[in-house]
Amino acid sequence: MSIHELEATIQQLAIPGKGILAADESTGTIAKRFNSINLESTPENRRAYRELLFTTPNVNKFICGVILYEETLGQRSSNGQLFPDVLAELGIVPGIKVDKGIVDLPFAPNEKITQGLDGLAERLVTYKEMGARFAKWRAVLNISEQLPSCLALHTNADALARYASICQDQGIVPIVEPELLMDGNHSIERCAEVTERTLHIVFDSLVKHRVMLEGMILKPSMTIAGVDHRPVASIDEVARATVKVLRRTVPAAVPTINFLSGGQSPELSTAHLNAMNKLGHQPWLLSFSYGRALQDPCLKTWQGKPENVKAAQQAFYKVAEANAAASLGKAAV
Repeated sequence: MSIHELEATIQQLAIPGKGILAADESTGTIAKRFNSINLESTPENRRAYRELLFTTPNVNKFICGVILYEETLGQRSSNGQLFPDVLAELGIVPGIKVDKGIVDLPFAPNEKITQGLDGLAERLVTYKEMGARFAKWRAVLNISEQLPSCLALHTNADALARYASICQDQGIVPIVEPELLMDGNHSIERCAEVTERTLHIVFDSLVKHRVMLEGMILKPSMTIAGVDHRPVASIDEVARATVKVLRRTVPAAVPTINFLSGGQSPELSTAHLNAMNKLGHQPWLLSFSYGRALQDPCLKTWQGKPENVKAAQQAFYKVAEANAAASLGKAAV
């Protein structure tokens, strides 16, 4: 394990007032996003959209890293430059999504396991040669009165830890993403209970697999009620519940926690992050690694039309700026 490599990458990713753009949508997922604007999901349209994001003027003031999909890692900008090189020249660290998606977990109805460990070390060598310096692996867990099961929790935690250890062995910083879905009608109290249990098990697995906590990033969900639950918790309630769970479970050695938006609107995810950072100093940075919450206004403005690129970039810049301010507790929300 190259500790110096990991430390150097973390120094560029754990920067107060900056966050990570998740632009790692699979071909299927981005097709759904493009369908919302009646745009065909072709390699060229995907390339043009990612270029729009990455070349937004001065967005590197707010974005320190970008998670790429495998296709994007090998694509070039309109001037022939590989996207990882485009980002690196701006001082933005290129990363890569390495999991192979979720499948049904045997003997666990309605639960999933993430695949992609086989051959991961070899893939990381290739990705690193192409410019990637950090990686991401997402585990998905459902919440109900019975779920997640012990089997789902421990199996997914073990996979996350194995992935993280393989990454660090290759000098790649792992983003560890245990996502608890917002689907359902569970309360914020139930979400807090499950999140606390999940993070305890995840960090137990990380320690067992000898993952260097100083060389990783945690990407958790916020502690929030299910989308069908009423009444809706206030922004302050979500912020306090989330920080309380994190303080109970996440070692201070972890340098930065970069939340996923998990289906929240751009406005709400920004407001929640801002409220957390207004609670005062924490042992780790609290920032963002949003996908849809950063991209939606941009995508809707773009509509796949070249004449809308500038306006779409301005929309992306505005959302990135707001979340960067929220990561300091200074957003105007």
